[in-house]
Amino acid sequence: MSSSAESSSIPFQRTYDGRRCKTATEYRNGGPVASESSPLLEPTDRPCSDSEELSKPTIFRQEMRTIATYALPVFLSQLLEFSLVIVEVVSVGHISTASLAGVSLGSMTASVTGLSVLQGITSALDTLLPSAFTSTQPQLVGLWAQRMWLVVCFALLPILATWLNAERILLVLRQEPEIARLAALYLRWFSFGLPAFAFNCISRRYFQSQGLFAVQNHIIMIVAPINVLLNYLLVWGPKSTRLGFIGAPIASSLSFTFISILSIIYGRYLAPKTAWHPISSKMFSNLGLLLRLGLGGIGQTASEWWAWELVALAASFLGPLNLASQSILLTSSATTFQATYALSNATSIRVGNLLGEKNARRAGVAATASIAFALINSSIISTIYLVFRNTWAHMFTSDPDVVTLVASVIPLIALFQVMDGNAAVTAGGILRARGEQFIGALLNISAYYVVGRFASRANGYQAQLLTFLRRSTGLPLGVWLAFRWDMGLHGLWTGLAVALTYCAVIGSTLCYRTDWEREVAKVVERVEAEERLRKATDEEDDPAQPMP
Repeated sequence: MSSSAESSSIPFQRTYDGRRCKTATEYRNGGPVASESSPLLEPTDRPCSDSEELSKPTIFRQEMRTIATYALPVFLSQLLEFSLVIVEVVSVGHISTASLAGVSLGSMTASVTGLSVLQGITSALDTLLPSAFTSTQPQLVGLWAQRMWLVVCFALLPILATWLNAERILLVLRQEPEIARLAALYLRWFSFGLPAFAFNCISRRYFQSQGLFAVQNHIIMIVAPINVLLNYLLVWGPKSTRLGFIGAPIASSLSFTFISILSIIYGRYLAPKTAWHPISSKMFSNLGLLLRLGLGGIGQTASEWWAWELVALAASFLGPLNLASQSILLTSSATTFQATYALSNATSIRVGNLLGEKNARRAGVAATASIAFALINSSIISTIYLVFRNTWAHMFTSDPDVVTLVASVIPLIALFQVMDGNAAVTAGGILRARGEQFIGALLNISAYYVVGRFASRANGYQAQLLTFLRRSTGLPLGVWLAFRWDMGLHGLWTGLAVALTYCAVIGSTLCYRTDWEREVAKVVERVEAEERLRKATDEEDDPAQPMP
């Protein structure tokens, strides 16, 4: 390993007790098997962890430290990446109100129809890569990444087709013609960076599964100031470079492309080659598992993103005061959620690594430690909200009415943070590590889109939209409280808090009932399946010569 790679990696915690781990067949049958029924993989000589000798409190403390070590660089990476979006909105917001509305609608459309889908489908790698890296075949990390790129290339086609026809779609949804035109213009130019965004979703997971958490930080630290400069030159710069409104999506597309280029350079010249697999025909095989996990990931990720966008849409019917307050609350929640999401990703990676090491006991303790860490993290965030509730909105506005309304809703935000932190780890990170994205999708859909169906009073187009929200979104309770009981933003956030409480309770129950020995067996079976595929492919490429 090169020195640069070593400096940016975090070693995986391994201690052993000198006994060989069981194969998948032994896990199924309860012990060693006869030679004629032995698995295709040679039994690994790598011993199991010493976690059976250590007490659970000792392992718990070790895993708390490890997860914290994983989560911090992921959190910094996400904050830096989040800054790319903030710069775009700020640069366009000073052009005109219509431009700000156009980029907001375009960004929301991009998130709902494209970015959430790509994030969801690539979440399949959260299951496959961490466990592959600590298995007997770490080169499967590179092979799964190559396969995912093939899947993503096909997924890009309907997304790009939707974006290129965005203006007509938005007009059908009764958006103002000028705002729809600007949003479509934004999507047209942003689409040039969509393949790079998808590639970055894969490369980030490729590096993080190996413990190379700092790679993304270093790359984005280089690209972030370039993004600021590009936004200035293309939106507000001298006439020779100024493009106005379209400069912002072009700057974002270029920034995503720069991240991809730097990731390729790092992976080619600086990262260790342990996890890389030479490009071969094997990348066209076993795509079904990726599709199954990816579709579940889309349901898990996109359903939650869509619910949040629908909350913003519902708030728009409450009037300018509520809409302005909702904007502050959503921006604040999105910012503090970066810490929660980082913990979710760290949990997925750590638990996946331990499953790949066949360390079932420590994986279970790591999952419990992650839940405890989430409680501590969310409690700190909630306390900050409550302490500064009366002055929080002053960071965004000087309007006293907005400040008062935000302060009155913040206690609900504080409760929401605790439930969201637990749900992100249990119904998010742990389920992804186990390969149960489909269960996560059902959990999110039932929480956001099924809980409560009530009636309210409204007229015209607003009535049609609110009826849709009541009957098909995870905020039926929130919309009912907001409009039928005139609770406004308090009702919407109560609905969100109830949905996240449901996710947290069910997610925690699923976590504590997990059979971690079975999860290890599933990982070993995947590795054995890849070994069978490799042997079959090798035999086809190099058939045995007949005996003379």
